[in-house]
Amino acid sequence: MLPRSLNRFLLPLAVLALASALAFAACDDDDDDGGGTDVSGVPELEDGVLSVGSEIAYAPFEFFQEGTEIEDGLDIDLARAIAAELGVEVEFINTGFDGIILALQTEEFDILMSAMTIRPDREEEIDFVPYITVGTGIVVPTGNPDNITGLDESLCGRTVAVQVATIQVTFLEDLNQDGCADNNVDIVTFDSNPLAVEDLRTGGSDANFSDFPVAAEDAAQSEGDLEVVEPQIDPEPYGIGVAKGSAELNDAIADALQAIIDSGEYGDILAKWNLEAVALQ
Repeated sequence: MLPRSLNRFLLPLAVLALASALAFAACDDDDDDGGGTDVSGVPELEDGVLSVGSEIAYAPFEFFQEGTEIEDGLDIDLARAIAAELGVEVEFINTGFDGIILALQTEEFDILMSAMTIRPDREEEIDFVPYITVGTGIVVPTGNPDNITGLDESLCGRTVAVQVATIQVTFLEDLNQDGCADNNVDIVTFDSNPLAVEDLRTGGSDANFSDFPVAAEDAAQSEGDLEVVEPQIDPEPYGIGVAKGSAELNDAIADALQAIIDSGEYGDILAKWNLEAVALQ
C-alpha cells in the first residue's frame, strides 16, 4: 500500500491523464464524423456549408416532394453525398435555369448542379466536373400522330415546346439552319420544363424536347397521354458547375465525387432512381 501523502500526489496526475485521454478520444470521434476529403484551403467551404444552385423543377433530377419544400431527385442525392464526403452541410438554392450561370459567377452559391450538359460555350463561362452522361428525349402525344422520328426533317414545320436556355433549344436552332432551313421548326420556349410539357398536353405544340430521363418521367406521369420517341439523342456529360478561379473547390468536388464512386454510393444512388444507364462514361 502506498503512503497517504503519495496518494495525494498521484491522484491529480491520474485525473489529468484521464481528462487528456477523454479529450483525445473526443477529437478522434470528431474526425470520424467528418468527411474523408480534405477541404482545408477551400475558401468556399470555410463556413461549413456547400451551397448548391439548382432549378428544382426537373424531375427526376431535382424537384420538390409533392406538397412540401423538401428537395429530392438524383442531383439532390448526389449533392448530399458529395457534401457528406466533404464533411460539410448542404444547402439548395432554387434558381431559374436561364440565369443560373450568372448567379454562380456572382457568388450566389458555391456550385451549380442542375442537369446541365457540358457545352463549349458554357465552358467558356464556368468550369465543370462531369458526373453523369445523358441524352435528349422527344415527348409526343401517344400514338405519335405526326410521325416524329428524331432530331431530323420529321420536325420541319412542327411546333416544339422547350425550356429556355437549354441544350435542346440549341439543337433545334441548328436544325433550322440545316435540315429544316426551308421549313423551320417553330421553337416555343418556356421558363420551366413542366410548362413546356403542359403546352404539349393541351395541344399548343406537337412535341416537347428535354433530357431523356426527364422526358421518360413526363411520359410516365401523363396517364397515357404522352410517349417518348426512341432512342435518346446525343448522350453527353452533365457537369457540376464551378466558378472560374475556384480551382481548390473544383478539385475538392472532383475528389469527393471519385470517393463516392469508389465506395459504391454513387451506383446506389443511380439505382435508387433507376438511372444506372446514365453512369459517367
